[in-house]
Amino acid sequence: MAKHVRVRSLMPPGHVRAPAYLRGKTGIIERSLGAFGNPEQLAYGLPAEKKPLYRVRFTMAELWGDQAERPEDTLDAEIYGHWLEEVPDHAP
Repeated sequence: MAKHVRVRSLMPPGHVRAPAYLRGKTGIIERSLGAFGNPEQLAYGLPAEKKPLYRVRFTMAELWGDQAERPEDTLDAEIYGHWLEEVPDHAP
């Protein structure tokens, strides 16, 4: 069964790797890609702990609502685990 996640709706200053238009949106983890050094730390030359990276699939309906030209189409984005929070499978 697919795991539903929501991209955290944070707006921290500095270099971040979660696109603003995805924040607060719900998608499904399509696959795990492994663990990599946190690019938000690497951008500042800091030691970077490894963070899990996921490919998350969003529907156009979720991203653009009634303005989605093709609501059933999808967009996949690679998002680090610290930006994701699990939501119940039945949540929109």
